[in-house]
Amino acid sequence: MDNIERRDRQILYIADDAVFDEMKKCREILQKLNFMDRSDFAGIAAQVKELFGTSEGAFVNPPFYCDYGSHIHVGKNFFANYNCTIIDVAPVVIGDNCQMAPNAAIYTAGHPVHPAARNTAYEYGIGVTVGNNVWIGGNAVILPGVHIGDNTVIGAGSVVTRDIPAWCVAAGNPCRVIRRITEADRETYFARVPADEEALEHMRRIWRESGDPVKYPAAPEK
Repeated sequence: MDNIERRDRQILYIADDAVFDEMKKCREILQKLNFMDRSDFAGIAAQVKELFGTSEGAFVNPPFYCDYGSHIHVGKNFFANYNCTIIDVAPVVIGDNCQMAPNAAIYTAGHPVHPAARNTAYEYGIGVTVGNNVWIGGNAVILPGVHIGDNTVIGAGSVVTRDIPAWCVAAGNPCRVIRRITEADRETYFARVPADEEALEHMRRIWRESGDPVKYPAAPEK
Protein backbone atom coordinates (compact mmCIF):
# COMPACT_ATOMS: atom_id res chain seq x y z
CA MET A 1 0.00 0.00 0.00
CA ASP A 2 1.54 3.33 -0.99
CA ASN A 3 1.47 6.40 1.26
CA ILE A 4 -1.26 8.19 -0.70
CA GLU A 5 -3.56 5.22 -0.21
CA ARG A 6 -2.60 5.01 3.46
CA ARG A 7 -3.32 8.71 3.90
CA ASP A 8 -6.70 8.43 2.18
CA ARG A 9 -7.64 5.47 4.39
CA GLN A 10 -6.96 7.74 7.38
CA ILE A 11 -4.26 5.48 8.80
CA LEU A 12 -0.60 6.25 9.50
CA TYR A 13 1.37 7.37 6.45
CA ILE A 14 4.61 9.15 5.55
CA ALA A 15 4.60 12.31 3.42
CA ASP A 16 6.86 11.04 0.62
CA ASP A 17 7.59 12.51 -2.81
CA ALA A 18 4.23 11.37 -4.24
CA VAL A 19 2.39 13.09 -1.42
CA PHE A 20 4.41 16.28 -1.89
CA ASP A 21 3.66 16.25 -5.61
CA GLU A 22 -0.06 16.49 -4.79
CA MET A 23 0.61 19.34 -2.37
CA LYS A 24 2.57 21.24 -5.03
CA LYS A 25 -0.54 21.55 -7.20
CA CYS A 26 -2.38 23.14 -4.28
CA ARG A 27 0.46 25.56 -3.57
CA GLU A 28 0.47 26.77 -7.15
CA ILE A 29 -3.20 27.74 -6.83
CA LEU A 30 -2.64 29.30 -3.39
CA GLN A 31 0.22 31.36 -4.77
CA LYS A 32 -2.18 32.91 -7.30
CA LEU A 33 -4.99 33.29 -4.79
CA ASN A 34 -2.96 34.86 -2.00
CA PHE A 35 -1.17 37.40 -4.17
CA MET A 36 -3.92 38.51 -6.51
CA ASP A 37 -5.69 41.86 -6.45
CA ARG A 38 -7.91 41.78 -3.34
CA SER A 39 -10.59 43.76 -5.20
CA ASP A 40 -10.82 41.14 -7.97
CA PHE A 41 -13.75 39.32 -6.40
CA ALA A 42 -14.56 37.34 -9.54
CA GLY A 43 -10.95 36.23 -9.90
CA ILE A 44 -10.74 35.19 -6.26
CA ALA A 45 -13.96 33.18 -6.55
CA ALA A 46 -12.59 31.43 -9.66
CA GLN A 47 -9.38 30.44 -7.86
CA VAL A 48 -11.38 29.13 -4.90
CA LYS A 49 -13.53 27.02 -7.23
CA GLU A 50 -10.36 25.58 -8.78
CA LEU A 51 -8.86 24.93 -5.36
CA PHE A 52 -11.72 23.16 -3.56
CA GLY A 53 -12.83 19.63 -4.32
CA THR A 54 -16.47 20.74 -4.57
CA SER A 55 -18.09 24.12 -3.97
CA GLU A 56 -21.02 26.28 -5.05
CA GLY A 57 -20.67 30.02 -4.65
CA ALA A 58 -17.73 29.75 -2.24
CA PHE A 59 -15.59 32.77 -1.43
CA VAL A 60 -12.57 33.37 0.80
CA ASN A 61 -10.78 36.57 1.75
CA PRO A 62 -7.08 35.92 1.10
CA PRO A 63 -4.76 34.91 2.54
CA PHE A 64 -6.06 31.37 2.84
CA TYR A 65 -4.04 28.23 3.53
CA CYS A 66 -4.56 24.51 3.01
CA ASP A 67 -2.54 21.43 2.08
CA TYR A 68 -4.47 19.98 -0.86
CA GLY A 69 -7.65 21.93 -1.46
CA SER A 70 -9.12 18.97 -3.33
CA HIS A 71 -10.01 17.38 0.03
CA ILE A 72 -12.20 20.36 0.97
CA HIS A 73 -15.88 19.99 0.06
CA VAL A 74 -18.18 22.91 0.86
CA GLY A 75 -21.87 23.48 0.17
CA LYS A 76 -23.63 26.60 -1.04
CA ASN A 77 -22.48 30.06 -0.01
CA PHE A 78 -19.39 29.11 1.98
CA PHE A 79 -17.38 32.08 3.25
CA ALA A 80 -13.98 32.15 4.99
CA ASN A 81 -12.60 35.44 6.22
CA TYR A 82 -8.96 36.55 6.32
CA ASN A 83 -6.17 34.17 7.30
CA CYS A 84 -8.19 30.97 7.60
CA THR A 85 -6.40 27.63 7.54
CA ILE A 86 -7.83 24.22 6.64
CA ILE A 87 -5.26 21.43 6.96
CA ASP A 88 -7.07 18.96 4.73
CA VAL A 89 -4.94 15.81 4.95
CA ALA A 90 -8.28 13.99 5.38
CA PRO A 91 -11.61 15.16 3.94
CA VAL A 92 -13.20 18.31 5.34
CA VAL A 93 -16.92 18.35 4.52
CA ILE A 94 -18.77 21.59 5.23
CA GLY A 95 -22.49 22.17 4.62
CA ASP A 96 -24.46 25.05 3.11
CA ASN A 97 -24.31 28.66 4.34
CA CYS A 98 -21.30 28.24 6.60
CA GLN A 99 -19.01 31.04 7.69
CA MET A 100 -15.50 31.03 9.14
CA ALA A 101 -14.30 34.22 10.85
CA PRO A 102 -10.71 35.53 10.62
CA ASN A 103 -7.96 33.19 11.78
CA ALA A 104 -10.35 30.25 12.21
CA ALA A 105 -8.77 26.87 11.51
CA ILE A 106 -9.74 23.28 10.83
CA TYR A 107 -7.03 20.68 11.40
CA THR A 108 -7.38 17.08 10.23
CA ALA A 109 -3.67 16.28 10.60
CA GLY A 110 -2.02 14.73 13.61
CA HIS A 111 1.13 12.99 14.83
CA PRO A 112 1.73 10.17 17.33
CA VAL A 113 2.03 11.30 20.94
CA HIS A 114 5.08 9.18 21.81
CA PRO A 115 8.28 10.83 20.53
CA ALA A 116 9.75 7.55 19.30
CA ALA A 117 6.73 6.99 17.06
CA ARG A 118 6.54 10.63 16.06
CA ASN A 119 10.20 10.69 15.00
CA THR A 120 9.61 7.92 12.45
CA ALA A 121 7.87 10.61 10.28
CA TYR A 122 4.55 8.77 10.40
CA GLU A 123 1.51 11.03 10.67
CA TYR A 124 -2.23 10.74 10.04
CA GLY A 125 -5.34 12.63 9.00
CA ILE A 126 -8.84 12.16 10.43
CA GLY A 127 -11.74 13.88 8.67
CA VAL A 128 -13.86 16.76 9.99
CA THR A 129 -17.54 17.40 9.23
CA VAL A 130 -19.37 20.69 9.70
CA GLY A 131 -23.16 20.83 9.20
CA ASN A 132 -25.34 23.44 7.50
CA ASN A 133 -25.66 27.06 8.72
CA VAL A 134 -22.65 26.90 11.04
CA TRP A 135 -20.71 30.00 12.10
CA ILE A 136 -17.16 29.41 13.37
CA GLY A 137 -15.82 32.40 15.32
CA GLY A 138 -12.43 34.05 14.99
CA ASN A 139 -9.35 32.15 16.17
CA ALA A 140 -11.42 29.00 16.78
CA VAL A 141 -9.65 25.71 16.11
CA ILE A 142 -11.46 22.53 15.06
CA LEU A 143 -9.38 19.40 15.76
CA PRO A 144 -9.26 16.06 13.86
CA GLY A 145 -12.32 13.83 13.86
CA VAL A 146 -14.78 16.48 15.07
CA HIS A 147 -18.38 16.68 13.84
CA ILE A 148 -20.31 19.94 14.31
CA GLY A 149 -24.09 19.75 13.95
CA ASP A 150 -26.36 21.99 11.87
CA ASN A 151 -27.22 25.57 12.87
CA THR A 152 -24.54 25.82 15.56
CA VAL A 153 -22.27 28.73 16.52
CA ILE A 154 -18.71 28.12 17.71
CA GLY A 155 -17.48 31.04 19.82
CA ALA A 156 -14.30 32.96 19.10
CA GLY A 157 -11.13 31.43 20.48
CA SER A 158 -12.66 28.00 21.04
CA VAL A 159 -10.68 24.79 20.77
CA VAL A 160 -13.10 22.11 19.57
CA THR A 161 -11.81 18.72 20.70
CA ARG A 162 -15.02 16.68 20.45
CA ASP A 163 -18.36 16.61 18.62
CA ILE A 164 -20.73 19.54 19.10
CA PRO A 165 -24.49 18.98 18.61
CA ALA A 166 -26.90 20.92 16.39
CA TRP A 167 -28.70 24.13 17.38
CA CYS A 168 -26.39 25.39 20.09
CA VAL A 169 -23.87 28.05 20.99
CA ALA A 170 -20.62 26.41 22.08
CA ALA A 171 -17.39 28.03 23.24
CA GLY A 172 -14.29 27.63 25.37
CA ASN A 173 -11.14 25.53 25.63
CA PRO A 174 -12.09 22.77 25.47
CA CYS A 175 -15.24 23.85 23.63
CA ARG A 176 -18.52 23.02 25.37
CA VAL A 177 -22.19 23.79 24.84
CA ILE A 178 -23.17 27.10 26.44
CA ARG A 179 -26.85 27.17 25.50
CA ARG A 180 -29.39 26.12 22.92
CA ILE A 181 -30.41 28.32 20.00
CA THR A 182 -34.18 28.76 19.99
CA GLU A 183 -36.86 30.70 18.11
CA ALA A 184 -36.31 33.56 20.56
CA ASP A 185 -32.96 34.20 18.87
CA ARG A 186 -34.46 34.75 15.44
CA GLU A 187 -35.00 38.50 15.68
CA THR A 188 -31.99 39.45 17.82
CA TYR A 189 -28.29 39.94 17.22
CA PHE A 190 -25.25 40.85 19.37
CA ALA A 191 -25.89 40.03 23.06
CA ARG A 192 -29.55 39.32 22.19
CA VAL A 193 -30.28 42.95 21.28
CA PRO A 194 -33.55 43.15 19.28
CA ALA A 195 -33.12 43.95 15.60
CA ASP A 196 -34.42 47.35 14.46
CA GLU A 197 -37.75 47.51 12.64
CA GLU A 198 -36.27 48.33 9.23
CA ALA A 199 -33.96 45.30 9.34
CA LEU A 200 -36.76 43.11 10.74
CA GLU A 201 -39.12 44.05 7.93
CA HIS A 202 -36.46 43.15 5.37
CA MET A 203 -35.55 39.86 7.07
CA ARG A 204 -39.21 38.85 7.36
CA ARG A 205 -39.67 39.50 3.64
CA ILE A 206 -36.63 37.32 2.87
CA TRP A 207 -38.04 34.54 5.05
CA ARG A 208 -41.45 34.71 3.36
CA GLU A 209 -39.98 34.70 -0.15
CA SER A 210 -37.60 31.82 0.60
CA GLY A 211 -40.24 29.67 2.26
CA ASP A 212 -38.26 29.98 5.51
CA PRO A 213 -36.29 26.72 5.01
CA VAL A 214 -34.60 26.75 8.44
CA LYS A 215 -35.98 23.94 10.58
CA TYR A 216 -36.60 24.90 14.17
CA PRO A 217 -35.20 22.91 17.08
CA ALA A 218 -37.34 20.61 19.15
CA ALA A 219 -38.37 21.80 22.58
CA PRO A 220 -35.65 21.19 25.17
CA GLU A 221 -35.99 17.97 27.13
CA LYS A 222 -36.96 18.47 30.76
